[in-house]
Amino acid sequence: VTGVVGRAELLSSIFLLAAFLAYTKSTGADRSIVWAPIALTVVLVAAATLCKEQGITVVGICCIHEVFVAQGFTLPMLLEMLRQVLQGKGGFPYAVLQTLLKLIVLIISTLLLVIIRVQVIQSQLPVFTRFDNPAAVSPTPTRQMTFNYLLPVNAWLLLNPSELCCDWTMGTIPLVESFLDLRNLATLLFYTCLALLAHHSLRYSHGSAKTVIMALSLIVLPFIPASNLFFPVGFVVAERVLYVPSMGFCVLFAHGFKIISQKGHLKKVSWLILGVLLTTHAVKTFNRNWDWESEYTLFTSALKVNKNNAKLWNNVGHALEGQNNYGKALQYFLQATRVQPDDIGAHMNVGRTYKNLNRSKEAEEAYLVAKSLMPQVIPGKKYATRVAPNHLNVYINLANLIRANESRLEEADQLYRQAISMRPDFKQAYISRGELLLKMNKLTEARDAYLHALDLDRSNADLWYNLAIVNIEMKEPSEALKNFNHALELNPHKLALFNSALLMQESGEAKFWPEANRRFLAYVEEEPDDANGYFNLGMLAMDANENAAAERWMRKAINLQAGFRSALFNLALLYSQSKRETEALPVLDELLRHHPQHIKGLILKGDILMNHKKETRGAKACFQRILDIDPTNVQGKHNLCVVYFEERDLLQAERCLEETLAMAPNEEYVRRHLSIVRSKIAAMNAAGQPLASTEGAGPLAERDKLASTQGQAESQEEGRDAHADGRGPGDEKNSDKRTKGKSTKEIE
Repeated sequence: VTGVVGRAELLSSIFLLAAFLAYTKSTGADRSIVWAPIALTVVLVAAATLCKEQGITVVGICCIHEVFVAQGFTLPMLLEMLRQVLQGKGGFPYAVLQTLLKLIVLIISTLLLVIIRVQVIQSQLPVFTRFDNPAAVSPTPTRQMTFNYLLPVNAWLLLNPSELCCDWTMGTIPLVESFLDLRNLATLLFYTCLALLAHHSLRYSHGSAKTVIMALSLIVLPFIPASNLFFPVGFVVAERVLYVPSMGFCVLFAHGFKIISQKGHLKKVSWLILGVLLTTHAVKTFNRNWDWESEYTLFTSALKVNKNNAKLWNNVGHALEGQNNYGKALQYFLQATRVQPDDIGAHMNVGRTYKNLNRSKEAEEAYLVAKSLMPQVIPGKKYATRVAPNHLNVYINLANLIRANESRLEEADQLYRQAISMRPDFKQAYISRGELLLKMNKLTEARDAYLHALDLDRSNADLWYNLAIVNIEMKEPSEALKNFNHALELNPHKLALFNSALLMQESGEAKFWPEANRRFLAYVEEEPDDANGYFNLGMLAMDANENAAAERWMRKAINLQAGFRSALFNLALLYSQSKRETEALPVLDELLRHHPQHIKGLILKGDILMNHKKETRGAKACFQRILDIDPTNVQGKHNLCVVYFEERDLLQAERCLEETLAMAPNEEYVRRHLSIVRSKIAAMNAAGQPLASTEGAGPLAERDKLASTQGQAESQEEGRDAHADGRGPGDEKNSDKRTKGKSTKEIE
């Protein structure tokens, strides 16, 4: 009774008893009808039914009480009265008419409740698999013999509640497939005892008979909905449905004990037996409490009673899986497949556990076995079959496994499409397929997949988020921002906050900056240890020319993540733009210590050393280092040429600029600088001056302006690339990292 369903049973039982007690007061002192208790009874019956459907059976209990207890009729009396009425020898007595009126009110109320309940389930019974109740899908007479055998099984649980089990589905109770099965004797014995008790209670009108008939009504009527006799239910045996019947059983037991204990020679013995019974069962109840200490202890205790139920083996595996004990969990899942080889869920559990153990080959084999047990689609043939919704996850899990192999993406897509074809409203399949199509760069199809999923669930924030990611890849920033906003309305998730703010920042529109700043602040409040949030706040402040705030955020990012490439570079760039070149150099040194091949950092450092520190040797080393890394780098080559000019080596500068122009023939500034150098050489030759003493003041100013402009443009581009990432220590944009979703999560 610790689960939700068990608590519903308890609540229904409380209302059931309250309804019965209210009804017992519906007869006045003068045998008249008192309608207030009847009205209260109807309300309490409705409440009991809302808690659990079998609450409605209290109406039958009230009817039996009215006829056989309140009015004192017996079955022979009723039959005789009916015979006389049919023969025209008299009518119904007034008391009988009153009884009929009360019963009609109860029955009409019951019918209304039944109609409402049928409307709620839309005239369809719930879908159960053959594993839930194997007898329900068995042929005649196996189905009937097994269902009838379950009655003495439940009676034995009441009589001897020793071997209790939290789950009685699947192979717990083998099917009764033959008339020669000895278990049919238990069924026969049960019906014999029930018939004897019914005969005793219906034939006589003394107090003992009334007690027995009320006990039987409490046992039989509430159990009928769970008996499988009229419609199949989703379990074989469930101890919780015996809660109300156990009340009737206790009444019957107490009545029997009273009769036995009144016999002189059995009085002491009966009390001794009762004492022993109460003591032993109290101890058993105390010990049973420890079985409910955790899922693991509960399901392992059930395995002591029943080892033929694959669900129990699976549940122990799940409990171990929750403790990250995958190796031991795998043993239980494998045992479940041995106990029930056609259990799709067990094979799925095996596959998932192998995946958690990084044994992909075995995981795929297990998923393929599970997939082979699914109903096979025959082209051109139409037929209907019931498939448990969670079993369709085998296609999702298998596809998620094989998509790690880039050469099998189409195969994974086929699995997603197969799942969708079997269940067009399978939202998770659309989500997973959308992510796969995004990975395959099939952007239009990915968008369509997410739109299909949104048709099924427009309140799913993850779907709006992933659709926004597709919009970004399709270069539709306005649509992406709109979908990010939808996601944030439903769930202000940190990734949606971050990437929507990033999109606003990258738009370049100042009107978005305040909201982008608010979202970045909300992000860092949720993720205070993520340097990327502070870095992007710094970039936003740089865009708004708020240098003090930009410096503060960049410093915060660097303190959280030592060697944060983009933060270090952009902080140095900020200092350079603010005429604080001396402060920029230590930052650039730290950047190059962590990232010695950072070309833009080398360019900026060389520019500062040459233009502001006048250290041409250091600048030359920076530019030569750039060319060692990338011999085709035009900016590094050009700036090295400027260093030669600064060193008054005009011939070397000329050769260098000629090589640069060959690398970038369309760069006008290179052509202009080459022309300046050649003019300077020609002028000095004409004047007869040695080239080694050339002054370079004029061209230096031109070069200085050019170098600063080119360095700034490249540096800002570096900053954009870095904060477009937004996730983790890396600096490269990665759409997979920005894709939030349960689509890659393993589904049980």
